[in-house]
Amino acid sequence: MAISVVFAGCTNDETAISGTGNLGVEFDNAYGSNDLILSAQANTTSNDEVLKISSIKYIISNIVLTKEDGTTFRYPKSESYFIVDESNPESLTADLENVPAGNYTKVTFGIGVDKMQWELGATGQGDFLAEAQAAGMMWSWSAGYKFLAFEGMFTSPTVATETSFKVHTGQTGTDYNYTEVTLDLPTKAMVRTTITPEIHIIADVSKIIDGTNKIKLSDNNAAGNGATIMGGADLPLITENLSNMFSAAHVHND
Repeated sequence: MAISVVFAGCTNDETAISGTGNLGVEFDNAYGSNDLILSAQANTTSNDEVLKISSIKYIISNIVLTKEDGTTFRYPKSESYFIVDESNPESLTADLENVPAGNYTKVTFGIGVDKMQWELGATGQGDFLAEAQAAGMMWSWSAGYKFLAFEGMFTSPTVATETSFKVHTGQTGTDYNYTEVTLDLPTKAMVRTTITPEIHIIADVSKIIDGTNKIKLSDNNAAGNGATIMGGADLPLITENLSNMFSAAHVHND
């Protein structure tokens, strides 16, 4: 009788987690411990520079989900490119379909477009090329994608008048500047045919220039043109910072 009960329990559990379901990955932009408010919010860095952020966009790609048994599901590559734009609420959640049912404990994703994908050429990008162009997330086809675009106004101890800033990451010279992030989930994301979990990820945009590597906008300020970082020695340092920009806050299983 005991053997029959155990066998029945295993059978019911396997039935419960068969098939496929959907999963949402929500990106919630913040500055430090505060929710991000565009344009109006004054944010002070550790270098005493005060930022008013007007725009933050970044490309999330190559999503991989890890189950509690260590096996992984790689979301189809051709469908795994998403532009997160703080000014567009609909873009803040990546909706993944046809995910194998299971209990997932980790999520991995890229920031930017991987070099292998870019090397497929313009005709190999599918609909995402037009989407990136419309969102202003391309320099040009030959120069490639902008992986992250961070813009606004700033002042500093040496720049008293509000001055514009632009930080764009992407391919520069021999540096491709694509990076990946793996996050442990605080609770399991239980994908079922009847359950669509949502993984809530905090993106702390203060880390872009004020993470492990401290970048001064004022050091990149050209009189009359504002502070611009789109290459040079600071860009790989900013790419390093991006790997610590994200954290998994919670999971909704409903």
